[in-house]
Amino acid sequence: MDTDDLKAQLIAQAAEAGFAMARICTPNSVPEVPGRLQDFLNAGRHGQMAWLEDRAHWRGDPAALWPEAKSVIMLAEPYTPDHDPLDDLENTDCGVVSVYARNKDYHDIVKKRLKRVARWLVAQADCDVKVFVDTAPVPEKALGQAAGLGWQGKHTNLVSRDLGNWFFLGAIFTTATLAPDAPETDHCGSCRKCLDICPTNAFPAPYELDARLCISYLTIEHKGPVDEALRPKLGNRIYGCDDCLAVCPWNKFAEAARDQRYAAREDLNAPPLADLAVLDDAGFRAKFSGSAIKRIWRDRFVRNVLYSIGNSGDPALSTIAAGIIDDPDPTVRDAAIWAIGQLA
Repeated sequence: MDTDDLKAQLIAQAAEAGFAMARICTPNSVPEVPGRLQDFLNAGRHGQMAWLEDRAHWRGDPAALWPEAKSVIMLAEPYTPDHDPLDDLENTDCGVVSVYARNKDYHDIVKKRLKRVARWLVAQADCDVKVFVDTAPVPEKALGQAAGLGWQGKHTNLVSRDLGNWFFLGAIFTTATLAPDAPETDHCGSCRKCLDICPTNAFPAPYELDARLCISYLTIEHKGPVDEALRPKLGNRIYGCDDCLAVCPWNKFAEAARDQRYAAREDLNAPPLADLAVLDDAGFRAKFSGSAIKRIWRDRFVRNVLYSIGNSGDPALSTIAAGIIDDPDPTVRDAAIWAIGQLA
């Protein structure tokens, strides 16, 4: 088939596999990324995420990641919540898990869909392919904008006029030549809701993020104790943060999640802090098997839960924190002492 027919059928295959959108760009379509990435690294805004610096050459230049690739297929899969996650912040004796992590690990689900589309493309075009879901040095958001899926909003996440900002990104690099789509332009206008709602002021300016202040970074990537000045601002967020996503006006066009495996598990909608704080290693692994939460392991997770206990305002939870004050992990011990002090 000719390239136009191949592209049309590819888009249809992506929809059949469960993706809401699929668009095309080239590996060299994001020339602005190396400079922006280097500025981010030079300012130290990546915090403890040394892997960003270690792989900066590949992350800044998708063409260098796989020089033989001619096209990049960017795909979007919605995981839109069925309620406003900001409401969960009011239950201060319960933890708040970021919407994307309340059920199965999206990496596994999205990668299987990508492989299905990629296998079809190989059969049709006799080409080579590589699939990526957020675990390789690929600038997915920049490529998503270059392909026309959406634009990087002031909160630095991708926003779509068709999907809002509740969606995962996947990428298929291929040696097949496909006609690229037009890049998307910025439609944030004068809106700054995502910037103003951030509890830690993690946005130094529109379209800029200081990860060292971001609650998602602090609760997931940051190892060791969190700065005491930031702990009260975590509230009851125990894994990630959705505030800047939840207030985006473009979510009025959000599409419901197509896969029920993204629907929140009942025990992760509003999990009691008292139950989570007492998890040992085995209990943590059992509870979060198959979940993205498992990647931070028990000690960091319980640290987050203890910070939330300290912010709960519920003196009854002091007993829970006191029971962990002799934990083998020094960061957990520090968090337990802090929580007791906050509730005293």
